[in-house]
Amino acid sequence: MAEQRERRPGPGDRPPGRRPRRPEDDRPPVKQAVDLRYWDKKKAFNGYTLFAPKHNTIIYLIDMEGRVCHSWKSRYEPGQSVYLLENGHLLHCCFMKNPGFTAGGEGGKLEEIDWDGNIVWEFVYSTDQYLMHHDVEVLPNGNILALSVEKKSIEECLAAGFDPDILKEMFGHTLNPDYVIEIQHTGKDSGKVVWEWHIWDHLIQDFDKSKKNYGDVAAHPELVDVNGASIEPMSGRRIHPFWNHMNSIYYTPELDQVMLSVRGNDEFWVLDHTTTTQQAKGHSGGQSGQGGDLLYRWGNPKAYKRGTLSDQKLFQQHDCQWIPEGYPGAGNILVYNNGLSRKPVEYSSVEEIMPPLDSQGKYSLAPGQAYGPQQPAWSYKAENPTDFYSSEISGAQRLPNGNTVICNGCHGVFFEVTPAGETVWEYVNPVIRSGPVKQGDPIPLDHRGHQFNGVFKVHRYAPDYPGLKGKDLTPGKNLA
Repeated sequence: MAEQRERRPGPGDRPPGRRPRRPEDDRPPVKQAVDLRYWDKKKAFNGYTLFAPKHNTIIYLIDMEGRVCHSWKSRYEPGQSVYLLENGHLLHCCFMKNPGFTAGGEGGKLEEIDWDGNIVWEFVYSTDQYLMHHDVEVLPNGNILALSVEKKSIEECLAAGFDPDILKEMFGHTLNPDYVIEIQHTGKDSGKVVWEWHIWDHLIQDFDKSKKNYGDVAAHPELVDVNGASIEPMSGRRIHPFWNHMNSIYYTPELDQVMLSVRGNDEFWVLDHTTTTQQAKGHSGGQSGQGGDLLYRWGNPKAYKRGTLSDQKLFQQHDCQWIPEGYPGAGNILVYNNGLSRKPVEYSSVEEIMPPLDSQGKYSLAPGQAYGPQQPAWSYKAENPTDFYSSEISGAQRLPNGNTVICNGCHGVFFEVTPAGETVWEYVNPVIRSGPVKQGDPIPLDHRGHQFNGVFKVHRYAPDYPGLKGKDLTPGKNLA
Protein backbone atom coordinates (compact mmCIF):
# COMPACT_ATOMS: atom_id res chain seq x y z
CA MET A 1 0.00 0.00 0.00
CA ALA A 2 1.29 3.42 -0.84
CA GLU A 3 2.25 5.54 2.12
CA GLN A 4 -0.30 8.19 3.02
CA ARG A 5 1.47 11.49 3.05
CA GLU A 6 0.72 15.16 2.66
CA ARG A 7 2.60 16.94 -0.08
CA ARG A 8 5.74 18.49 1.40
CA PRO A 9 6.89 21.95 0.37
CA GLY A 10 9.12 21.85 -2.68
CA PRO A 11 10.75 24.18 -5.15
CA GLY A 12 7.70 24.06 -7.37
CA ASP A 13 5.53 26.16 -5.08
CA ARG A 14 4.33 29.22 -6.96
CA PRO A 15 1.31 31.16 -8.13
CA PRO A 16 0.14 29.94 -11.57
CA GLY A 17 1.52 32.99 -13.36
CA ARG A 18 5.02 32.89 -11.88
CA ARG A 19 8.02 30.65 -12.35
CA PRO A 20 8.88 28.19 -9.52
CA ARG A 21 11.43 29.03 -6.86
CA ARG A 22 14.67 27.08 -7.22
CA PRO A 23 17.87 26.53 -5.21
CA GLU A 24 20.73 28.77 -6.27
CA ASP A 25 22.97 25.91 -7.39
CA ASP A 26 23.08 24.35 -10.86
CA ARG A 27 19.51 25.33 -11.71
CA PRO A 28 19.43 29.00 -12.74
CA PRO A 29 16.08 30.74 -13.17
CA VAL A 30 14.60 30.74 -16.66
CA LYS A 31 13.38 34.24 -17.44
CA GLN A 32 10.44 33.28 -19.64
CA ALA A 33 6.76 33.99 -19.15
CA VAL A 34 5.66 31.21 -21.50
CA ASP A 35 7.04 28.05 -23.16
CA LEU A 36 9.68 26.02 -21.27
CA ARG A 37 10.39 27.53 -17.86
CA TYR A 38 12.27 24.79 -16.07
CA TRP A 39 13.66 21.29 -16.60
CA ASP A 40 15.65 19.11 -14.20
CA LYS A 41 17.10 16.57 -16.62
CA LYS A 42 18.10 14.15 -13.87
CA LYS A 43 14.72 13.89 -12.17
CA ALA A 44 12.13 14.49 -14.90
CA PHE A 45 10.76 11.64 -17.01
CA ASN A 46 12.00 12.03 -20.57
CA GLY A 47 9.31 11.96 -23.23
CA TYR A 48 7.03 13.90 -25.56
CA THR A 49 4.06 15.93 -24.36
CA LEU A 50 0.88 16.12 -26.42
CA PHE A 51 -1.55 19.01 -25.97
CA ALA A 52 -4.36 20.77 -27.82
CA PRO A 53 -4.87 24.47 -26.93
CA LYS A 54 -8.57 24.96 -26.27
CA HIS A 55 -8.94 27.98 -28.51
CA ASN A 56 -6.86 26.80 -31.47
CA THR A 57 -7.05 24.12 -34.15
CA ILE A 58 -3.44 22.90 -34.07
CA ILE A 59 -2.36 19.99 -31.84
CA TYR A 60 1.28 19.93 -30.72
CA LEU A 61 3.79 17.27 -29.68
CA ILE A 62 6.76 18.85 -27.89
CA ASP A 63 9.96 17.46 -26.43
CA MET A 64 11.26 18.20 -22.94
CA GLU A 65 12.86 21.44 -24.17
CA GLY A 66 9.53 22.66 -25.50
CA ARG A 67 10.57 22.25 -29.12
CA VAL A 68 7.83 21.20 -31.54
CA CYS A 69 8.55 17.70 -32.83
CA HIS A 70 5.25 17.26 -34.66
CA SER A 71 1.89 18.96 -35.09
CA TRP A 72 -1.48 18.23 -36.64
CA LYS A 73 -3.93 20.71 -38.13
CA SER A 74 -7.69 20.27 -37.75
CA ARG A 75 -10.70 22.27 -38.87
CA TYR A 76 -12.02 22.12 -35.33
CA GLU A 77 -11.12 23.35 -31.90
CA PRO A 78 -10.80 20.49 -29.39
CA GLY A 79 -13.92 19.15 -27.85
CA GLN A 80 -12.11 18.26 -25.61
CA SER A 81 -9.58 15.38 -25.52
CA VAL A 82 -6.81 14.34 -27.90
CA TYR A 83 -4.74 11.14 -27.84
CA LEU A 84 -1.79 9.65 -29.74
CA LEU A 85 -2.73 6.11 -30.70
CA GLU A 86 -0.35 3.17 -30.79
CA ASN A 87 -0.49 3.17 -34.60
CA GLY A 88 0.90 6.73 -34.67
CA HIS A 89 -2.45 8.32 -35.53
CA LEU A 90 -4.06 11.15 -33.60
CA LEU A 91 -7.54 10.69 -32.14
CA HIS A 92 -9.08 14.14 -31.90
CA CYS A 93 -12.37 15.06 -30.21
CA CYS A 94 -13.85 17.92 -32.23
CA PHE A 95 -15.99 20.84 -31.12
CA MET A 96 -18.93 21.07 -33.53
CA LYS A 97 -21.36 23.85 -32.76
CA ASN A 98 -24.75 22.41 -31.87
CA PRO A 99 -27.39 25.01 -30.95
CA GLY A 100 -29.39 22.33 -29.15
CA PHE A 101 -26.62 21.72 -26.62
CA THR A 102 -24.69 24.59 -25.05
CA ALA A 103 -23.14 25.55 -21.71
CA GLY A 104 -20.47 22.89 -21.37
CA GLY A 105 -21.34 20.16 -23.88
CA GLU A 106 -18.53 20.60 -26.36
CA GLY A 107 -18.06 17.79 -28.88
CA GLY A 108 -20.05 16.03 -31.56
CA LYS A 109 -17.35 14.52 -33.75
CA LEU A 110 -14.29 12.27 -33.68
CA GLU A 111 -11.54 12.30 -36.26
CA GLU A 112 -8.52 10.06 -36.62
CA ILE A 113 -5.60 11.77 -38.34
CA ASP A 114 -2.50 9.95 -39.55
CA TRP A 115 1.06 11.21 -38.99
CA ASP A 116 0.99 13.04 -42.32
CA GLY A 117 -2.21 14.92 -41.51
CA ASN A 118 -4.67 12.83 -43.52
CA ILE A 119 -8.06 12.10 -42.00
CA VAL A 120 -8.41 8.31 -42.08
CA TRP A 121 -11.65 8.05 -40.05
CA GLU A 122 -14.33 10.40 -38.83
CA PHE A 123 -17.55 9.85 -36.92
CA VAL A 124 -20.28 12.38 -36.15
CA TYR A 125 -22.58 11.84 -33.18
CA SER A 126 -24.56 15.06 -32.91
CA THR A 127 -28.27 15.77 -33.44
CA ASP A 128 -30.89 17.88 -31.68
CA GLN A 129 -31.47 14.92 -29.32
CA TYR A 130 -27.97 13.71 -28.41
CA LEU A 131 -24.35 14.83 -28.45
CA MET A 132 -20.98 13.20 -27.89
CA HIS A 133 -18.77 15.31 -25.62
CA HIS A 134 -15.52 15.82 -23.70
CA ASP A 135 -13.69 12.48 -23.67
CA VAL A 136 -13.23 9.07 -25.27
CA GLU A 137 -11.34 5.87 -24.46
CA VAL A 138 -9.90 3.38 -26.95
CA LEU A 139 -10.55 -0.25 -25.97
CA PRO A 140 -8.14 -3.14 -26.61
CA ASN A 141 -10.33 -4.36 -29.50
CA GLY A 142 -10.17 -0.96 -31.22
CA ASN A 143 -13.69 0.12 -30.29
CA ILE A 144 -14.08 3.53 -28.67
CA LEU A 145 -16.01 4.45 -25.53
CA ALA A 146 -17.44 7.97 -25.62
CA LEU A 147 -19.33 10.24 -23.27
CA SER A 148 -22.66 11.51 -24.58
CA VAL A 149 -25.71 13.44 -23.40
CA GLU A 150 -29.36 13.06 -24.32
CA LYS A 151 -32.41 15.26 -23.81
CA LYS A 152 -35.10 14.70 -21.21
CA SER A 153 -38.12 16.97 -20.92
CA ILE A 154 -39.30 18.55 -17.68
CA GLU A 155 -42.22 16.12 -17.79
CA GLU A 156 -39.80 13.19 -17.91
CA CYS A 157 -37.81 14.70 -15.03
CA LEU A 158 -40.96 15.04 -12.91
CA ALA A 159 -41.87 11.45 -13.71
CA ALA A 160 -38.40 10.43 -12.47
CA GLY A 161 -39.03 12.12 -9.12
CA PHE A 162 -37.09 15.36 -9.46
CA ASP A 163 -38.09 18.02 -6.98
CA PRO A 164 -39.97 20.60 -9.10
CA ASP A 165 -38.29 23.40 -7.16
CA ILE A 166 -34.85 22.52 -8.52
CA LEU A 167 -36.20 22.51 -12.09
CA LYS A 168 -37.56 26.06 -11.97
CA GLU A 169 -34.45 27.71 -13.38
CA MET A 170 -33.65 25.00 -15.91
CA PHE A 171 -33.31 26.96 -19.13
CA GLY A 172 -34.11 25.37 -22.47
CA HIS A 173 -36.82 23.29 -20.77
CA THR A 174 -34.73 20.12 -21.05
CA LEU A 175 -32.27 18.26 -18.90
CA ASN A 176 -29.25 16.61 -20.53
CA PRO A 177 -28.26 13.50 -18.55
CA ASP A 178 -25.17 11.53 -19.53
CA TYR A 179 -24.78 8.15 -21.13
CA VAL A 180 -21.95 6.10 -22.60
CA ILE A 181 -21.67 4.62 -26.07
CA GLU A 182 -19.20 2.14 -27.53
CA ILE A 183 -18.37 2.81 -31.19
CA GLN A 184 -17.16 0.23 -33.70
CA HIS A 185 -15.48 1.39 -36.92
CA THR A 186 -17.58 0.50 -39.96
CA GLY A 187 -16.10 2.72 -42.68
CA LYS A 188 -13.95 5.78 -43.29
CA ASP A 189 -16.72 8.13 -42.20
CA SER A 190 -19.00 5.87 -40.20
CA GLY A 191 -19.31 3.89 -37.01
CA LYS A 192 -21.80 1.64 -35.25
CA VAL A 193 -22.90 1.95 -31.62
CA VAL A 194 -22.52 -1.58 -30.21
CA TRP A 195 -22.99 -0.96 -26.47
CA GLU A 196 -24.73 1.66 -24.34
CA TRP A 197 -25.15 2.59 -20.69
CA HIS A 198 -27.60 5.29 -19.57
CA ILE A 199 -27.74 6.93 -16.17
CA TRP A 200 -31.49 7.33 -16.71
CA ASP A 201 -31.87 3.56 -16.16
CA HIS A 202 -30.35 3.72 -12.67
CA LEU A 203 -32.19 6.41 -10.76
CA ILE A 204 -33.70 6.50 -7.27
CA GLN A 205 -35.41 9.20 -5.23
CA ASP A 206 -37.13 9.64 -1.89
CA PHE A 207 -39.09 12.78 -2.79
CA ASP A 208 -42.25 11.47 -4.47
CA LYS A 209 -43.79 8.21 -3.25
CA SER A 210 -46.04 8.02 -6.30
CA LYS A 211 -43.13 7.44 -8.69
CA LYS A 212 -41.85 3.96 -9.56
CA ASN A 213 -38.27 4.71 -8.57
CA TYR A 214 -39.15 5.82 -5.03
CA GLY A 215 -36.95 4.21 -2.38
CA ASP A 216 -34.44 4.53 0.41
CA VAL A 217 -31.50 6.37 -1.16
CA ALA A 218 -29.01 5.44 1.57
CA ALA A 219 -29.90 1.75 1.17
CA HIS A 220 -29.07 1.84 -2.55
CA PRO A 221 -25.67 3.43 -3.19
CA GLU A 222 -25.59 1.55 -6.49
CA LEU A 223 -28.28 3.93 -7.78
CA VAL A 224 -28.20 7.69 -8.41
CA ASP A 225 -30.41 10.03 -6.38
CA VAL A 226 -32.03 12.44 -8.84
CA ASN A 227 -32.06 15.14 -6.16
CA GLY A 228 -28.62 14.33 -4.76
CA ALA A 229 -26.63 16.98 -6.62
CA SER A 230 -28.91 19.92 -7.26
CA ILE A 231 -26.77 23.01 -6.75
CA GLU A 232 -24.68 24.24 -9.69
CA PRO A 233 -21.90 26.28 -8.01
CA MET A 234 -20.60 28.31 -10.95
CA SER A 235 -23.93 29.93 -11.77
CA GLY A 236 -25.84 29.48 -8.54
CA ARG A 237 -28.67 27.77 -10.43
CA ARG A 238 -30.56 25.02 -8.68
CA ILE A 239 -29.66 22.62 -11.47
CA HIS A 240 -27.53 22.81 -14.61
CA PRO A 241 -28.86 21.46 -17.94
CA PHE A 242 -25.74 19.27 -18.12
CA TRP A 243 -26.87 17.62 -14.91
CA ASN A 244 -24.06 15.07 -14.46
CA HIS A 245 -21.52 17.01 -16.54
CA MET A 246 -19.22 14.03 -16.98
CA ASN A 247 -15.78 15.02 -18.23
CA SER A 248 -13.61 11.89 -18.45
CA ILE A 249 -13.97 8.21 -19.22
CA TYR A 250 -11.37 5.56 -18.50
CA TYR A 251 -11.16 1.78 -18.91
CA THR A 252 -9.11 -0.89 -17.16
CA PRO A 253 -8.63 -4.21 -18.98
CA GLU A 254 -7.61 -5.94 -15.75
CA LEU A 255 -11.15 -5.53 -14.37
CA ASP A 256 -13.07 -4.86 -17.62
CA GLN A 257 -14.60 -1.85 -15.90
CA VAL A 258 -15.28 1.75 -16.89
CA MET A 259 -14.68 4.84 -14.75
CA LEU A 260 -16.62 8.08 -15.21
CA SER A 261 -15.71 11.46 -13.74
CA VAL A 262 -19.07 12.95 -12.75
CA ARG A 263 -18.42 16.60 -12.07
CA GLY A 264 -22.04 17.44 -11.24
CA ASN A 265 -22.02 14.92 -8.39
CA ASP A 266 -18.45 15.61 -7.21
CA GLU A 267 -17.79 11.89 -7.64
CA PHE A 268 -16.36 9.27 -9.93
CA TRP A 269 -18.38 6.14 -10.72
CA VAL A 270 -17.27 2.65 -11.79
CA LEU A 271 -19.34 0.45 -14.13
CA ASP A 272 -19.22 -3.17 -15.28
CA HIS A 273 -18.29 -3.31 -18.96
CA THR A 274 -18.94 -7.07 -19.25
CA THR A 275 -22.68 -6.44 -19.56
CA THR A 276 -24.71 -6.47 -22.72
CA THR A 277 -26.63 -3.31 -23.57
CA GLN A 278 -29.79 -4.99 -22.28
CA GLN A 279 -28.10 -5.98 -19.01
CA ALA A 280 -26.68 -2.46 -18.67
CA LYS A 281 -30.26 -1.17 -18.52
CA GLY A 282 -31.04 -3.30 -15.49
CA HIS A 283 -29.73 -4.38 -12.12
CA SER A 284 -28.41 -7.89 -12.80
CA GLY A 285 -26.08 -9.61 -15.23
CA GLY A 286 -22.49 -9.16 -16.22
CA GLN A 287 -19.44 -10.36 -14.31
CA SER A 288 -20.49 -8.33 -11.27
CA GLY A 289 -24.06 -9.60 -11.29
CA GLN A 290 -25.21 -5.98 -10.89
CA GLY A 291 -26.01 -5.11 -14.49
CA GLY A 292 -25.53 -1.38 -15.10
CA ASP A 293 -25.72 -0.31 -11.46
CA LEU A 294 -22.73 1.49 -9.96
CA LEU A 295 -20.05 -0.86 -8.65
CA TYR A 296 -18.16 1.85 -6.79
CA ARG A 297 -18.37 5.59 -6.26
CA TRP A 298 -16.14 8.00 -4.38
CA GLY A 299 -15.85 11.67 -3.63
CA ASN A 300 -19.15 12.80 -2.14
CA PRO A 301 -21.09 10.40 0.14
CA LYS A 302 -23.70 13.09 0.66
CA ALA A 303 -24.90 12.32 -2.90
CA TYR A 304 -26.15 8.92 -1.68
CA LYS A 305 -27.06 10.06 1.86
CA ARG A 306 -24.22 8.32 3.66
CA GLY A 307 -22.40 11.47 4.66
CA THR A 308 -22.60 15.21 5.14
CA LEU A 309 -20.98 18.19 3.48
CA SER A 310 -17.96 17.75 5.74
CA ASP A 311 -17.36 14.27 4.27
CA GLN A 312 -17.00 15.55 0.72
CA LYS A 313 -13.61 14.74 -0.85
CA LEU A 314 -13.92 15.82 -4.50
CA PHE A 315 -14.93 19.24 -5.79
CA GLN A 316 -15.84 19.46 -9.50
CA GLN A 317 -13.00 17.05 -10.37
CA HIS A 318 -11.60 16.04 -13.77
CA ASP A 319 -9.54 13.26 -15.38
CA CYS A 320 -10.20 10.29 -13.08
CA GLN A 321 -8.13 7.26 -14.11
CA TRP A 322 -6.67 3.98 -12.95
CA ILE A 323 -2.87 4.01 -12.76
CA PRO A 324 -1.70 1.42 -15.35
CA GLU A 325 -0.06 -1.89 -14.60
CA GLY A 326 3.71 -1.59 -14.19
CA TYR A 327 3.58 1.98 -12.91
CA PRO A 328 4.12 3.06 -9.29
CA GLY A 329 0.70 2.97 -7.66
CA ALA A 330 -0.71 0.54 -10.27
CA GLY A 331 -4.41 -0.12 -9.69
CA ASN A 332 -4.87 3.03 -7.64
CA ILE A 333 -7.00 5.89 -8.95
CA LEU A 334 -5.57 9.30 -9.82
CA VAL A 335 -7.78 12.38 -10.04
CA TYR A 336 -7.38 16.12 -10.56
CA ASN A 337 -9.45 17.64 -7.76
CA ASN A 338 -10.31 21.13 -9.05
CA GLY A 339 -11.49 22.47 -5.70
CA LEU A 340 -14.36 24.61 -6.97
CA SER A 341 -16.58 25.39 -3.95
CA ARG A 342 -14.09 23.75 -1.57
CA LYS A 343 -14.31 25.25 1.91
CA PRO A 344 -12.94 27.34 3.51
CA VAL A 345 -10.90 28.32 0.43
CA GLU A 346 -10.85 27.11 -3.16
CA TYR A 347 -7.66 25.37 -4.30
CA SER A 348 -6.74 22.45 -6.55
CA SER A 349 -5.01 19.22 -5.62
CA VAL A 350 -4.16 15.89 -7.19
CA GLU A 351 -5.32 12.83 -5.25
CA GLU A 352 -4.28 9.20 -5.52
CA ILE A 353 -6.66 6.81 -3.79
CA MET A 354 -6.58 3.06 -3.21
CA PRO A 355 -9.98 1.57 -4.05
CA PRO A 356 -11.36 -0.93 -1.48
CA LEU A 357 -11.22 -4.06 -3.64
CA ASP A 358 -11.59 -7.31 -1.69
CA SER A 359 -10.20 -10.75 -2.55
CA GLN A 360 -13.24 -11.49 -4.75
CA GLY A 361 -12.76 -8.33 -6.77
CA LYS A 362 -15.72 -6.58 -5.14
CA TYR A 363 -15.65 -3.06 -3.76
CA SER A 364 -16.19 -3.45 -0.01
CA LEU A 365 -18.81 -1.30 1.67
CA ALA A 366 -19.85 -1.59 5.32
CA PRO A 367 -23.59 -1.30 6.05
CA GLY A 368 -24.61 2.32 6.49
CA GLN A 369 -21.10 3.59 5.76
CA ALA A 370 -19.65 5.49 2.81
CA TYR A 371 -17.25 3.96 0.33
CA GLY A 372 -13.62 4.28 1.37
CA PRO A 373 -10.90 5.24 1.55
CA GLN A 374 -11.12 8.07 4.03
CA GLN A 375 -7.82 9.59 2.95
CA PRO A 376 -5.73 9.53 -0.24
CA ALA A 377 -2.64 7.34 -0.51
CA TRP A 378 -0.81 10.35 -1.97
CA SER A 379 -1.71 13.93 -2.71
CA TYR A 380 -0.20 17.05 -4.19
CA LYS A 381 -1.07 20.63 -3.38
CA ALA A 382 0.89 23.86 -3.20
CA GLU A 383 2.56 24.96 0.04
CA ASN A 384 0.19 27.91 -0.07
CA PRO A 385 -2.84 25.97 -1.37
CA THR A 386 -4.43 28.81 -3.33
CA ASP A 387 -1.26 29.22 -5.43
CA PHE A 388 -2.34 26.11 -7.37
CA TYR A 389 -5.92 26.39 -8.60
CA SER A 390 -7.91 25.75 -11.77
CA SER A 391 -11.66 25.94 -11.36
CA GLU A 392 -12.31 23.98 -14.57
CA ILE A 393 -10.76 21.49 -17.03
CA SER A 394 -7.24 20.15 -16.06
CA GLY A 395 -5.75 16.71 -15.50
CA ALA A 396 -2.94 14.57 -14.13
CA GLN A 397 -1.02 11.53 -15.38
CA ARG A 398 1.23 9.12 -13.47
CA LEU A 399 4.54 8.51 -15.24
CA PRO A 400 6.60 5.29 -15.29
CA ASN A 401 9.24 6.70 -12.91
CA GLY A 402 6.63 7.58 -10.27
CA ASN A 403 6.46 11.28 -11.10
CA THR A 404 3.14 12.89 -12.01
CA VAL A 405 2.62 15.37 -14.85
CA ILE A 406 -0.12 17.89 -14.09
CA CYS A 407 -2.09 20.22 -16.36
CA ASN A 408 -3.31 23.35 -14.57
CA GLY A 409 -5.83 23.80 -17.34
CA CYS A 410 -7.29 27.29 -16.93
CA HIS A 411 -3.77 28.76 -16.84
CA GLY A 412 -2.22 26.54 -19.53
CA VAL A 413 0.55 25.47 -17.13
CA PHE A 414 2.00 21.94 -17.37
CA PHE A 415 4.38 20.75 -14.68
CA GLU A 416 5.87 17.50 -13.44
CA VAL A 417 6.33 16.68 -9.76
CA THR A 418 8.17 13.92 -7.93
CA PRO A 419 6.44 11.83 -5.24
CA ALA A 420 7.86 14.31 -2.71
CA GLY A 421 6.20 17.21 -4.52
CA GLU A 422 9.30 18.71 -6.12
CA THR A 423 8.70 20.41 -9.46
CA VAL A 424 11.17 19.03 -12.03
CA TRP A 425 9.69 20.36 -15.28
CA GLU A 426 7.42 23.27 -16.12
CA TYR A 427 5.96 24.57 -19.38
CA VAL A 428 3.41 27.30 -20.11
CA ASN A 429 1.32 27.00 -23.26
CA PRO A 430 1.91 30.16 -25.35
CA VAL A 431 -0.82 29.40 -27.90
CA ILE A 432 -4.05 31.39 -27.97
CA ARG A 433 -6.70 31.61 -30.72
CA SER A 434 -4.51 33.75 -33.00
CA GLY A 435 -1.40 31.64 -32.45
CA PRO A 436 1.58 31.78 -30.07
CA VAL A 437 2.16 34.98 -28.10
CA LYS A 438 5.62 36.49 -27.91
CA GLN A 439 7.71 36.45 -24.76
CA GLY A 440 6.63 39.32 -22.57
CA ASP A 441 3.20 39.74 -24.19
CA PRO A 442 0.25 39.25 -21.83
CA ILE A 443 -2.13 36.35 -22.37
CA PRO A 444 -5.64 37.75 -22.85
CA LEU A 445 -8.59 36.66 -20.73
CA ASP A 446 -11.94 35.32 -21.88
CA HIS A 447 -15.33 36.54 -20.64
CA ARG A 448 -15.03 34.40 -17.49
CA GLY A 449 -11.59 35.68 -16.60
CA HIS A 450 -9.82 32.52 -17.76
CA GLN A 451 -6.66 32.79 -19.80
CA PHE A 452 -6.98 32.10 -23.52
CA ASN A 453 -4.09 29.63 -23.37
CA GLY A 454 -6.20 27.04 -21.53
CA VAL A 455 -5.68 23.31 -22.17
CA PHE A 456 -8.10 20.51 -21.24
CA LYS A 457 -5.37 18.00 -20.29
CA VAL A 458 -2.00 16.75 -21.52
CA HIS A 459 -0.32 13.37 -22.09
CA ARG A 460 3.36 12.44 -21.84
CA TYR A 461 4.54 9.63 -24.14
CA ALA A 462 7.81 7.76 -23.61
CA PRO A 463 10.35 7.69 -26.48
CA ASP A 464 9.65 3.94 -26.93
CA TYR A 465 5.88 4.39 -27.17
CA PRO A 466 4.65 2.27 -30.13
CA GLY A 467 2.96 5.27 -31.76
CA LEU A 468 6.33 7.01 -32.07
CA LYS A 469 8.26 4.08 -33.54
CA GLY A 470 9.89 5.01 -36.84
CA LYS A 471 8.50 8.54 -36.77
CA ASP A 472 10.53 11.62 -37.62
CA LEU A 473 10.80 13.49 -34.32
CA THR A 474 13.45 15.97 -35.39
CA PRO A 475 12.84 18.94 -33.10
CA GLY A 476 11.89 22.25 -34.60
CA LYS A 477 11.64 25.60 -32.87
CA ASN A 478 9.97 26.47 -29.62
CA LEU A 479 6.54 28.02 -29.94
CA ALA A 480 7.63 31.23 -28.22
